[in-house]
Amino acid sequence: MNAPAPIVRLDRVRLDRGGRTILRDISLEVPKGQVVAVLGPSGSGKSTLLAALTGELEPASGTVEVFGRPMPTRNRDLLELRKGIGVMLQGNGLLTDLTAAENVALPLRAHTTLPKPVIERLVRMKLHAVGLRAAADAFPRELSGGMARRVALARALALDPPLMIYDEPLTGLDPIASGVVMSLVRRLNDTLGLTSIVVTHHVHETLPVADHAIVIANGQIVFSGSPEALSATEDPLVRQFLNGEPDGPIGFDAAPRNAQEAA
Repeated sequence: MNAPAPIVRLDRVRLDRGGRTILRDISLEVPKGQVVAVLGPSGSGKSTLLAALTGELEPASGTVEVFGRPMPTRNRDLLELRKGIGVMLQGNGLLTDLTAAENVALPLRAHTTLPKPVIERLVRMKLHAVGLRAAADAFPRELSGGMARRVALARALALDPPLMIYDEPLTGLDPIASGVVMSLVRRLNDTLGLTSIVVTHHVHETLPVADHAIVIANGQIVFSGSPEALSATEDPLVRQFLNGEPDGPIGFDAAPRNAQEAA
């Protein structure tokens, strides 16, 4: 019996911005049900990859497939596909004049015709799933950083997307809040039958919940394998990133060495 098609598949993708090549020869597959960590130093092109995964950036070459079909180029088809992709942004993106419950309700009001009582019930369920049902009436300014991040997660889950993409979900969080968010990512992925892509530079907090890890540096994928294999690798480029060493194969110059290393 043939294996099911991966939820996400990139084949020899090249991504350009402003006339520069940011990522080149990117090939990866994300199987259904997995948590895949996309790791790399700041400026390595992780956000550029995320833009390709959501259809915001069209590849200069190669193919991007989501849910077993090529990324659509027509706006209407792209908007329809995006309903199946939940994205949690690193800045939360919560509207400050709305309560937690009202923020979570936004996608349901924008993309469904469900009656108000049904939306309210779904919002309570989503907030309960992230442990914040009691904070439904709180405004973002009244929440801690970790709580606000979980409200953003509840909102990203509002339409029950089969694919979740997390863009630097731990930015600005303390170690305890980071642990809570990452354990929640793993639990929700398993209990809701999701597939999750975590784009981050927080290695040690992310690897314990990941099934597969990818490292991006110098414009390409330099590692792809299990978290255990990543921790054991002796590749000097990957070890430099994992150990946070300032000197090594990954350049941290003020100006990129060439266009292909720019991110």
